[in-house]
This record gives sequence, C-alpha cells and structure tokens, in this order.
Amino acid sequence: MSWIRPVANGLRTDHPMPGLPFINDERLPLDNPDAIERTGRNQGEGLWGRTDSLRDGGWVAFTTETKNRAYAWAVHQHPTHGRTVLLIRDQDMSSLHHEWMFGHNGFLYRHGGYWWGGTAWHRPGQVTDRAYERYDARPVEDAVTITAADLLPHPAEPGNARIAKIADFTAPKEPLPHWRAHLALWAASRRPGSLPLDRCVIDLRAPELDPARLVDRTGLAQIAGLALEDLPHPTHGRSSLPVPQTETAEGPRWSRPVARDWAEEHRRTHEPQALLSGTTAFGTEQPLGLIADHHRLTKIIRDSLQDADSRRHKRALRRGTTQHEETAAQLAWWPAVAVSTDIDGLIPVAALRTTLVEAVVAGLAEDVDRTSKKNRAGVSLGDIRTDIVKLLDWHILRKPAQTPVLFGEICLLARLRLGLEPRDVGELLRRSLHLDSELDGETLDALLDLALPPSAQQPEDH
Repeated sequence: MSWIRPVANGLRTDHPMPGLPFINDERLPLDNPDAIERTGRNQGEGLWGRTDSLRDGGWVAFTTETKNRAYAWAVHQHPTHGRTVLLIRDQDMSSLHHEWMFGHNGFLYRHGGYWWGGTAWHRPGQVTDRAYERYDARPVEDAVTITAADLLPHPAEPGNARIAKIADFTAPKEPLPHWRAHLALWAASRRPGSLPLDRCVIDLRAPELDPARLVDRTGLAQIAGLALEDLPHPTHGRSSLPVPQTETAEGPRWSRPVARDWAEEHRRTHEPQALLSGTTAFGTEQPLGLIADHHRLTKIIRDSLQDADSRRHKRALRRGTTQHEETAAQLAWWPAVAVSTDIDGLIPVAALRTTLVEAVVAGLAEDVDRTSKKNRAGVSLGDIRTDIVKLLDWHILRKPAQTPVLFGEICLLARLRLGLEPRDVGELLRRSLHLDSELDGETLDALLDLALPPSAQQPEDH
C-alpha cells in the first residue's frame, strides 16, 4: 500500500497521530458528511470534496480547505471506533480515499503503513493476493495498542502546547518536540460524549519495531537476496522500495518483517521471468518459449536453405553449414518474436490468456454443477484437461512474468463466480500442471510458489 503522510490532527479526532500538531477544526461540520463534501465541491477552481458510505457502516468525507488550499480535511467515521480527523496535503485526497474505501487495510496507519482496522495491527500491505484483489493481511506479532489513556496516566500539563489555526498553517518538517504536552491539551479540549481516552488509539508497540532491530538498505538487500547495487536507487527509485518505518540521518530503516514481505513480493514479481528464461543464440536472456520457437524456426529455415543449396549446386551438405545456421538464426528471430509479442503479434496473447482463464473456470463450473446435482457436501474438482494445460504451458513459457496475473485471475473468478476457495483452486492448478506440463516438477513447484496468490497456497508452501 502507499502510505499517506498526514500533516496535522483535527482537534476533534478520536485517534491522534503521534508527533503531529493539532488544528482547530471547529469550522468542519463533523456530524454532516454531505456538508463536508459541499465545503469544497464545486466551490471554485482547484477545490474538491467527496463523501461515501462505508460497507460496514460509517462514512468517509473529504474537502479542500478553502482558507489554505494546499491542504485538505479527511474524516473517517467508524460506527464503533469513532472518528478520525486528519489534515493532509490536497494532492493526497484521492489516494487516501481509495485506501479507506477499497484498501482492505483498516483506517489508522502508523510507522510507514502498519494499520489497525479496529481489532488488530497488521504490517503494511505489500504481498498482492490477486484471488481477492488486495494485499495479503499479515498480523503483527505481539503487538500492543497504545491509547491516549496509556500516554496520559496522570493529569498532564499542556505547557507551551497550542492549537494551530488553519489559515496560517504550514506543515512542520519534523515531529513536534514534547508532543505529550500537545496531547494533554487535546485531552483537555475533549467534549462531553467523546470517545473515552482508553479507546482513543494513538500508536502500537511491537518487538519488530524496536529501533535496534530495524535494518538499513544493506540489511534490506541481504533479506531480499540482492546485491546492494541491485536495489532501486535511493533517490530515484524510492517508490519501488517499501515505505520505511523511520528515517534517520544515515537513511531509511525498515522492520525485518516488512523487509521480508517486500522481498517476497519482489520475488513474485521478478523471479518467474528469471526462472523460465534462457540464453538465445545471440547471447541475450529471453523466455524459454521464445527461445524454443526461435530454435524450431531456425531449423526449418536452415534445412530449407540447405535443401535449396543442394539442389542448385549439388555440393556436399557439410560445405557452408555454419553459414546456413547463422543465416537461419537471423531470419528466424523476428518470426519467433512475432509469435508471442503483445503488439501486432501472430497470436493474440492477451486474448489467449482471457480464453485460458475462462476455459479453466468453465471446467470448475462443471465440477461444481456435477457435485451439487449429487448432493455432496463438498466440491470435487477434477483435473484440468490436458489440452488446456498445454496451452497454459505455452503461455507460461512465453510470458513467464505474467504468470502471477494469470493464476490470480483464475483464482479470483473461481471465488467470485463459483464460491470456490483459492486454496482449493491453487491445489488443482498444482496437481494438473504436475500431471501434464512439460516443465519438470522442481521448476513447477518453484514457479507455483512464486505465482499462486498467498490465499491459494497450502500452509506448508509458505
């Protein structure tokens, strides 16, 4: 998930974010999401507002702050856990809206995307589960939720803390010093009927977030099994790295579980291509299927050239063989590429993938229908037909990098259309490919471990 960095807390929030100032939000109609939307929507160029109901109750609302247009208000109203009021940068509105509405990753975010959905803390979403079209939710071990009551066990003095005003507000570059004084001022400003302090979630503590256990870029590379120079560039490639849990003078730091999750997703993204690639006659790395097509076309063209030469010159076939092979390899390369290219190729590869997905799901539908007619409690899934497995092989060998998408779409549609568990569909794919694929068993297992969604893996596969 991408982590939106708020710049301030609204004074009437129930869940203050540590280190951020509190802003007077009295102009914000927090009991009327439609009114929040209208504050910015259609009120002038560059202004925007939106509200939506949440699936499980509650709502979200957003609006550009008209007195300081660089910022926007974001409000999350939970039916049980109260409200979250944040000031964010105006350009982050759509991203936070998407996370709250469709992210399946809670509504409170701390430490670079660790999230809380009301009951438990989870690590930042990184490992894609295409069977559910979301990130795999991974709980934090031994997480302890820190509430406002935990941080304010005794009456605290606000000291020099103050409530900022939005008109002249500028986001601080560093966390506020003596933030507990600001928290005390917030607590003193709570209105009757507000959520009790022991239910106001501030932060989490967990062994994996101990600063002494965090890793730097070198540690991240080691966990991922990469050379340090193969990590995305620290300046230009930061968006390809996990969001750090903290920033230090020496650079970003990550928790080890976050680094492991990132490494897992990196392998799932890059290793199918590497696993099913080889060296061409020209010394380049290409998918095994393309290489096989090239070899076949090279042989066909070479044999044709040799046959023509024999008929014309009636010479020994050995003479000029090396020249024929080189010429044939050159002539065969682009026809081989044209077989499996995505653009103007001889075979519509994207359409083939869709057809393969539908063919597998149609076979599953037959199994579901057959089982239901026999009044069985569970569904018995028969093996995927051999011809379909052969086409799966063809696609996998020529587009190995797309294999996670292919398997994920099969698991997703089987779940949505037929109510099948991804784990059962994953086991079927594993069994059927082992029966009829031309790939060897060790390679197949490595590919399936990388390409099947996490929810489609058996526990022992993790």
